[in-house]
Amino acid sequence: MAIPPSAPKLMTRNLLYTGITRAKKLLIIVGYEKVVQYMIQNIDSKKRNTGLESKMRQ
Repeated sequence: MAIPPSAPKLMTRNLLYTGITRAKKLLIIVGYEKVVQYMIQNIDSKKRNTGLESKMRQ
């Protein structure tokens, strides 16, 4: 799993958790330890406006 430094909005614990739980047999995290630590501590999740609900209702 590549974790490059990026916008803080994208560096969330939820995203890291999703990547980790999708691994089937092995997970190798490639990136800076400081970035991974930031993601672990960042529990801030924003509401995403995907439009999924309205698409499902159609």
